[in-house]
Amino acid sequence: MSGAAEPGTDEEPLRILVVDDHPVYRDGLAVLLGSVPGLVVVGTAADGGSAVTLAVDEQPDVVVMDVQMPGMDGIEATRRITTASPSVGVVVLTMSEDDGTVFAAVRAGARGYLLKGADQEEVVRAITTVANGGAVFGAALARRIAEFFSAGPAGPETAFPQLTAREREVLDLVAAGRSNAQIAAALYLSPKTVRNNVSNVLTKLQVTDRAQAIVRARDAGLGR
Repeated sequence: MSGAAEPGTDEEPLRILVVDDHPVYRDGLAVLLGSVPGLVVVGTAADGGSAVTLAVDEQPDVVVMDVQMPGMDGIEATRRITTASPSVGVVVLTMSEDDGTVFAAVRAGARGYLLKGADQEEVVRAITTVANGGAVFGAALARRIAEFFSAGPAGPETAFPQLTAREREVLDLVAAGRSNAQIAAALYLSPKTVRNNVSNVLTKLQVTDRAQAIVRARDAGLGR
């Protein structure tokens, strides 16, 4: 950590929550961050649901968030945390450089996005920057995000980047009030394929039923 400024202020260290479903990585990162002057790890979580509960209870300065986890994933957990506690910063730390994952994280409220190959200094710098109200994305990711959002605000065609093109088509028709049979006829698909697509959409949107999916989709401009 030579040459790096101490992250926390003289009075109060930055409070960090570490979220990852792999215990070795999670515990290792917690120990690593806890050893840095100016940082204190106030908790760890193995899934999104626990992360949301801990973040609301502990009100950390920054949550270091994995994406792929069982149950509630890191994207939905980020959305819930930033909605409930806007003062909590989220740094996504993941293996995925996929555009859909990056944009989903940004839309969910993450202000930092690093790949798990990042070294300790990069992670600490990201935590410090996000805690101070800034945003941190790797150079390549930052360029792609800038290109993506330069086209203007997200509209129906860019909503829900976690969905495939076919799933977005199906969701658009669900939001328009179509039944599975009507969707199958409109898209020349079998009823079973439509059912599978609807199921995938509900899972990826982290909603429990069709009605909730319709609300989310219409809020994003689909189904018109």
